[in-house]
Amino acid sequence: MLDFFSTIGGAIMAPLYYVISAVLVGFHKLFGSLFGEASGVAWVLSIIGLTLVIRMALIPLFVKQIKSSRNMQLIQPKVRELQKKYGHDRERLAQETMKLYKDSGTNPFASCLPILLQMPIFLALFRLIDQAAKDPSHERGLMTEELNTQFGDAVFLGAKISDTFLNTDDIGVRVLAAVLVLAMTATTFLTQRQLMSKNMPADALSGPYAQQQKMLLYVLPVVFAVGGIAFPVGVLFYWTTSNLWTMGQQFYVIRNNPAPGTPAADAKEERDRAKAARKGLKTPAQLEEERLAAEAEERRAEKSQTRQQPQRQTKAQRNKKKR
Repeated sequence: MLDFFSTIGGAIMAPLYYVISAVLVGFHKLFGSLFGEASGVAWVLSIIGLTLVIRMALIPLFVKQIKSSRNMQLIQPKVRELQKKYGHDRERLAQETMKLYKDSGTNPFASCLPILLQMPIFLALFRLIDQAAKDPSHERGLMTEELNTQFGDAVFLGAKISDTFLNTDDIGVRVLAAVLVLAMTATTFLTQRQLMSKNMPADALSGPYAQQQKMLLYVLPVVFAVGGIAFPVGVLFYWTTSNLWTMGQQFYVIRNNPAPGTPAADAKEERDRAKAARKGLKTPAQLEEERLAAEAEERRAEKSQTRQQPQRQTKAQRNKKKR
């Protein structure tokens, strides 16, 4: 039975090995020509290049994740209303909640897609590095025995990139691995905190969804910290680079396209006002306020005109005036 599942898993992972190794080997040819083919710098830069290619490919999914996360925040007041109304009927509550998700175009699972899709890639890279260190003759994807040997023996800052914090007594490896684990943990925490503190409305900071986000804020860094000590140094470079990309990408989105009613939206409006004031222009928010005020004024004028129109007179009344 185990052999059967192993065969199925190998068949699923085989295309990933080819894709990942192709990108990795391509960057290695570039950086190997600059720093030397067996250089740890060349292999670390190749891993970073692989990470950036993967994250750029995941940008459309990240946009969906941001939209879904924003919608989840904005519909939380309605979710709480449904919970009050149908709290006694769990089946009806589930139906109404799913209807609300559908009507608002919200997918509660979209926020997990980028990290879920990265896990097979992460596992494939882990296996490539692990295999290169343990058995260079076992070729995966485009990684030949020669490349496996270079990859497994590459040294960066005094540490082999195939070593882990747990499987070595080399102090250099442990120091570098510890630094990367801390960086990976810190970037995970700061990314989640950035989202909660800057891009969540006040009324979304309570309720089940907010509690879930707060739990992830502290649980995910701990998971990465505990698991990180078993990751090869090369994999730690991948995950830390990926986290830095996520943090920067999220900062850009929150700064330039924040959710309404959030501290980030207030900060953007203040920046827009200051920028418009310097150029002598009006901000979109000010133009919208003026448009709404003009429409309100038009409605008041129409009502006033309607009230001032003379009452229609009968024929007898008009004849009486003529006499």
